[in-house]
Amino acid sequence: RLLKCPENNHKLQVDCNGKGAIFAEAFLDLSADELLVVSNKPDKSWRKLLYKDETQSFLDIPPLVVQVTNLRCGGMILCTAINHCICDGIGTAQFLHAWAHYTVDPTVSLSIKPFHSRHVLKPRDPTQITSIHSTFTKIPLDDPNPQFSLNLHQYLQSQPVTPASITFSQSQILHLKRQCSPSVKSTSFEVLASHTWRCWVKSLDLSSSVNVKLLFSVNIRKTVKPELPQGYYGNGFVLGCAEAPVKQVVNGNLQDTVKLVQHAKSELTNDTVKSIVDLLEDKTVKTDLSTSLVISQWSRLSLEEVNFGEGKPIQMGPLTSDIYCLFLPSLGEIDGIRVLVSVPENVVKKFEYYMKELWEVNDVNGDIIKGHLQYENQKMISA
Repeated sequence: RLLKCPENNHKLQVDCNGKGAIFAEAFLDLSADELLVVSNKPDKSWRKLLYKDETQSFLDIPPLVVQVTNLRCGGMILCTAINHCICDGIGTAQFLHAWAHYTVDPTVSLSIKPFHSRHVLKPRDPTQITSIHSTFTKIPLDDPNPQFSLNLHQYLQSQPVTPASITFSQSQILHLKRQCSPSVKSTSFEVLASHTWRCWVKSLDLSSSVNVKLLFSVNIRKTVKPELPQGYYGNGFVLGCAEAPVKQVVNGNLQDTVKLVQHAKSELTNDTVKSIVDLLEDKTVKTDLSTSLVISQWSRLSLEEVNFGEGKPIQMGPLTSDIYCLFLPSLGEIDGIRVLVSVPENVVKKFEYYMKELWEVNDVNGDIIKGHLQYENQKMISA
């Protein structure tokens, strides 16, 4: 379990009490094929696929919880919950691959050995903060409920939301890249993150003057000097931050938004990252989620390759969908990416339309254009 250490500014540490991880087993009267039909969008009922003790506090929950749910056809669902304080996505993927590796052949050594020492990435003493990075905002400790001119994050959390799941094939991602070339060369993540951000902002009908942010995880294992050792399990990432007024994000070209994302990545130098690590010691500084879309990339973790000896997964993803956006691998589609994010029920169709309109508008007299006009009418009515 986790403990707050009084000797170390009440930071969390792992209490190795020998109680092990929680491992639960269950049965579901469905076949894998039947499950695949409904697996594209998470459902609240899926929470039963992972054991949870509602009476436990955050600190009492074991850092690792596993549940295997056996299916009627002989297949299984493997669900894991690993405390994010212990490791990030890369560390989680490394653990799952190592576990699968030992399950298949416990006599073979790991190609990448785990490195658990956290001291290699810690705040400097004294701290050397060059500036408050745009990812963060400073909140006075004497104001527990600060007021923002607009807190979109709180608004979204208070609304009934429904998951939107859109899969982009390799050719569709290339189509997005062509919208930016030849002036801007972009990665798949940069162009898809930019496209998703623009569609998300556009679908919410925000005031044109509101400043919006795109926060996305950036691996800094090779950015910091010296580099973090191979096999580092801890959180080796910071959040990049692209920001602009709504009118610039919505009305600008895709390549302009890509440039914002690329600039946000280029800002994360060794000095900037170490300044951010130092900044996290300041308890009056919080991640600015007030008008932000947060994207986490799971599509490059090779989780779809984890093999416990029974074959590779036929589907992978989160148990639940949140207002945080996930980029997931599209199994069976080489280099395909599935975008999953929950949005308010009254805008989900509009968001999905904007995400797909680049390659679905084929007939100027067709239903798609009529749907677009309908969305514009809804916007006018709501205004």
